[in-house]
Amino acid sequence: MRKTSDSSLTFSAVLLAGGESRRMGRDKATVIFHDEPLWRRQLRVLRDLRLEKVFVSARTESSWLPIDSEILLDEPPSRGPLSGLAKALEQMQTSHLLVLAVDMPFMTREQLQSLCGHATEGCGVVPVVGERAEPLAAIYPKEAAPDFASALAGPDYSLQSLVRQLAASGKVRLLPVPSEDEDLFLSLNKPSDFKEGRFPNRPS
Repeated sequence: MRKTSDSSLTFSAVLLAGGESRRMGRDKATVIFHDEPLWRRQLRVLRDLRLEKVFVSARTESSWLPIDSEILLDEPPSRGPLSGLAKALEQMQTSHLLVLAVDMPFMTREQLQSLCGHATEGCGVVPVVGERAEPLAAIYPKEAAPDFASALAGPDYSLQSLVRQLAASGKVRLLPVPSEDEDLFLSLNKPSDFKEGRFPNRPS
């Protein structure tokens, strides 16, 4: 997929499925949501965008990993999402990388398309809900690759800190999320999150 107002922009995507899932008690990627595992649902959303390439990032080899996708395994020791993002930015051949976490099943294709529309040359976009950035449903430019590599080699693995640095250097813009769209960024972290009424009724 290309941004219609700037044909020089190209997009890859990475599905981040490398979390430890400690609170869930099992691999979140395999949790069933609306009759299908989360990894399959999220991968379908990304593929519907018709991007140049879709990567799947995981901590280690797992039986569920799709054989028809390019798999990126974390280099040990894994630093969580930071490891997956750093590797995807290193491997991609496009101008921008769209990121989606496996545990955010309320995210829609339309919202991700809108994020792509806010990207510009050399600059991505990170949504902000309240005062907190949402770095796992965002877009990063290839120019951010050195910043991710440096963060991975340093003592601070916080994506919140890294996003602030990228915003200060003009490599991402922070995009406030309207209140009516905030629930799109909710994530499933523990079994009780699946209880009826815990989350809004969003289409799968």
